[in-house]
Amino acid sequence: MLESPDMVDQKSNPGQMYLASNSPRRRELLALTGWEYSIQSAQIDETPLRDEDGAGYVRRLANSKALAAANQLDGDGIIIAADTTVVDLQPDGKSILLGKPRDPDDAREILWSLRGHSHEVHTAITILSKPEGKRICDMCTTQVPMREYTAQEVDDYVASGDSLDKAGAYAIQHAGFHPVEKLDGFYANVMGLPLCHLTRSVSKLGITPLSDVPQACQNALDYQCPVYSQILKGSLQDYTCG
Repeated sequence: MLESPDMVDQKSNPGQMYLASNSPRRRELLALTGWEYSIQSAQIDETPLRDEDGAGYVRRLANSKALAAANQLDGDGIIIAADTTVVDLQPDGKSILLGKPRDPDDAREILWSLRGHSHEVHTAITILSKPEGKRICDMCTTQVPMREYTAQEVDDYVASGDSLDKAGAYAIQHAGFHPVEKLDGFYANVMGLPLCHLTRSVSKLGITPLSDVPQACQNALDYQCPVYSQILKGSLQDYTCG
């Protein structure tokens, strides 16, 4: 368990912190750390490169977002950037990157293609300290089993408009649609910001959260995470910036 707020030292205050994202879900998740932060979104070209896999794609975009946000800042600070994509694995071994749907018809097609089997969700994080230019990177992958929802459920969900701004055309936390069968992995990753990966990454800058992140996250998401202790120990998917 992480230190309680009355036990953390002055390194708990990271100074000015920025989130390079307009995502409401990432804002909600980052707020669970107790840190105050500002939004410094970055517009980048998110077109996948030829033959780029899902892991390489999100790593590249998280790095690009962090650098773009840093270039827009006049002052110093800690920039947190993340990118999430859904990867549908095909029977022939090929993988398809599924970003945000183009329109409602595309959303229906994506949701139907994911129905009844598991896919992967990758989220990469890049933390950039300005002006030092130090970068810390991390990534999380979660296997997501989708239930066999009906065509009417898909139509109703798409009609709500919720699917159109989300990779893979769904929100795991949507109470009306609840598309996922039984998740046995990192829930916050599927929402777009794996908080324990973020926690272990910023600790390399001597920064600790102002809250017990695993407890705050599990309480907020109503989900008992089976892997958070392994993540915080650095035993799952630790990597350095390329």
